[in-house]
Formats: sequence, C-alpha cells, structure tokens
Amino acid sequence: MFGQARILVIDDEESIRDSCRQALARKASRVEVAGDGLTGLGILEKEAFDLVILDLKMPGLSGMDVLDKIEQKYPEVVVVVITGYATVESAVEAMRRGAYDFIPKPFTPESLRATVGRALDRRELVLENILLRSELEANVGSEVIIGQSKAMKEIEEIVRKVSPTDTTVLISGESGTGKELVARAIHRHSRRKDKPFVVVDCGSLVENLFESELFGHVKGSFTGATATKYGRLELANGGTVFFDEIGNIGVNVQTKLLRVLQEREITKVGSSQVIKVDVRVVAATNKDLQKATQAGTFREDLFYRLSVVPVTLPSLRERRDDIEPLANYFLKKYNQKRKTNVRAISAHAMKALVEYDWPGNVRELENAIERAVVLTENDTVEPSDLLYYGLTSATPPKSDVNKPRRLADVEKEHIARTLKMFDGHKGKTAKCLGIDRKTLRSKLRRYAIK
Repeated sequence: MFGQARILVIDDEESIRDSCRQALARKASRVEVAGDGLTGLGILEKEAFDLVILDLKMPGLSGMDVLDKIEQKYPEVVVVVITGYATVESAVEAMRRGAYDFIPKPFTPESLRATVGRALDRRELVLENILLRSELEANVGSEVIIGQSKAMKEIEEIVRKVSPTDTTVLISGESGTGKELVARAIHRHSRRKDKPFVVVDCGSLVENLFESELFGHVKGSFTGATATKYGRLELANGGTVFFDEIGNIGVNVQTKLLRVLQEREITKVGSSQVIKVDVRVVAATNKDLQKATQAGTFREDLFYRLSVVPVTLPSLRERRDDIEPLANYFLKKYNQKRKTNVRAISAHAMKALVEYDWPGNVRELENAIERAVVLTENDTVEPSDLLYYGLTSATPPKSDVNKPRRLADVEKEHIARTLKMFDGHKGKTAKCLGIDRKTLRSKLRRYAIK
C-alpha cells in the first residue's frame, strides 16, 4: 500500500514538514505539505489523500478542529496525530475523535515510517472488508475456464497473451457463456493479481444510482446519502475493474466513464475532490456494440477505447465438445457442495445434454447439473433426471430426427414450457434457464410469450 499512498502533512513547523517529506517521499507516491489547518483542508477539498499527518498544536485552526472536519467530510482518510505536547489526555482525545495513532515529537524517520505503514495497512484492510462484503452479497464465485474445443483453446491463448499487459479488453458473448470467468482469468494472470478484482454489474444498477456506485458519494450529497460511500473504481484502485454488460449504461454515464478512462481520475457525487485511480479495465457485453454505436445508443469513442483487444466467446451449442467436460466438472462441484455421491452421468443422459441447444449456455448447464444432483435418487444421472427441466423433451422426437428445426423454435418452446412449469414466475424461470431477468423479458417479447 505504501507505494501508492498519497500523504498530506499539516504542521506549522517547516522543519517537521520537511523531515516528514524526506522520510516518506521515497516510499509514498505523493507527499504534500501545508503550514496550517485551513490550507490543509483546502488541499483536501481539491484532491484525495489516503493519510494525513496532523499537528495538534497550531495557530489559528487547531489540530483537533481539523481532525473533526476530516472525520466529518473525509472519513475514509486515516489520520496520524503528531504533537510536541504529548499527554495521555490529548492522545486519548485524538483517538476518541477518530485518529488512528499518536506520535510525540521529536520522532525518528524510522518510527514515522513504521506508524504510517501500519495506518496504511489498516486503511487497506478497511477497503478489503468493504470489497469482501460486496462480493459475498453478489455471491461471486471464482471458477476456472473449462474447454477442450478449438474455439476455447483460441480464447485461452488470447488470455495468456493479454493478461500480463494493462490493455483494456472487451469480452462479447451471449448470456451465460462465461464472460466473467474470462475476465477473472485475465486478472488472475496479470501483474495486478494480488490487488482487487471489482465487478460493476451494469445490468442490475438503476441509472440514477449508477454514478454513485461507480464513483462513490459524500454524506448528504442527495436524499438517502447518510454516509460517505466508496465507489467501485476507488475500491479497485491498483487492481482490475470488470464492467459486466456494459452495453446497458446510459449515454450520460458513458461520457463520464470515457473521462475516467482518459484521465484516470474520479470525483465523488457531491464533492469537488479529485481522486486518482490506477485500474485495469475489462468489460463484457451480450450486445452488438458496433450496431449500438450506429444507432447512437453507445458512444463510438468509448467503444473503441474499450475494445483494444476484443474477445468473442462462442455459445455452448457452437462448442459441443466442451459439454461433457463441463458437465463432469459441475457434477464433481455439486457433489462436494451438496455433500452427495452421484458418481457419473449416464451415456444416454450425456447424449441428451450434448444434443440440447442450451439457450442459457454454460450457466444453464450448471443449473441443470446442480438440480439433477440434488433430486436424483440414484448414484448416476439418467435422462429421467433431466426430463423435468425440458432438456430431453426439447430435442426433436425420434420420428422427426431428419427434419431440422429452427433454433429459435426450440428456444421459444423451451422458454414457454419452463415459464409454465413455474406458473409464470419470471424470476424462477430466468434462474432455471440460466439467464438474467432482463434477457428473459427480451426473449418473451421477441417470441410473444405471455
């Protein structure tokens, strides 16, 4: 954390400011100084810092008053208090008001660096806890890419080449093809692998809250903003931010996102303070963004900035060689997760899986295997364990095996059957199909299913 730290020293003694700068400049990315509290707060108003070293005894605005204002306006900033008037009372009062630690003057460069290092570690831990909570809420897994088809081997080769760079990647493909898995693989094999991987789900966020989610907001910036919030880009600092279904963001947000990619800085909603961010961007979409640019719904300059390296994931029906290894992988996964002992998938059941067209792609396949593992009364998955989900019955009857069917007809039939199975409940239907609700609504309109 020290290497990326932005530190502000507020002290009325020039010798202390200079010694702090010299002690920290080689380790921190930036060290600024201010000779009084008002000047320090003015610097904080314009630019974000990770840590403030604050003298308690200053003319004019006192250190305690400055501490109170920092805690009120910039609660994410860690404060280390220094003073030549070290008493137990002042130390306790400063800690009570939110200071992380307390150093009496005079101090050595080593003791200053040690205290600052601990304070920065604590700030990083706070950010990691926020990120962990959001990951748990999103129920995000860390699967591996499974595939032996030529198409997936080509994808793996692209991932191998692009991962060590900081190049922006745009991953395209239908819902459920594994776009997030590829994004995570890129991060996992990059130089940023020990830093955060932060997901921004563009499909589930309400547009008027998207800016707050992306950039963060300060307390009181709008109705309901009861506390200062970290934005996803700030949480991803030093790591990778993954924009899932980026084609869903509005033009206004696109403009602001383009500026972030160009300037690598953000401003929280309700604040004028500029925060520098160092992130690698990976985006994904199930839409044709080139068509969207032609239609005027997606900015052309943003599209070209995102698609430096385009990766297109094939649908599962285009790589049927991968269905068997994927099915066996999910069988093993859900045996362990559900504490069951289903040994295998029978040849007839596997044939049904391979012949099915999987409108929900890998996600739908995973859901089907999980349900079979949970519901089967045997130690082997049979076609009868899949019939309930319309898998085998969605394939043509034997008498029609030589009569080709349009993929759209098969998909429409399967969606209608699944919707009926769940008595019209769209949430349960989408989950069963392995697609999100927005995609389901789109397909229902396309096929005029009610």
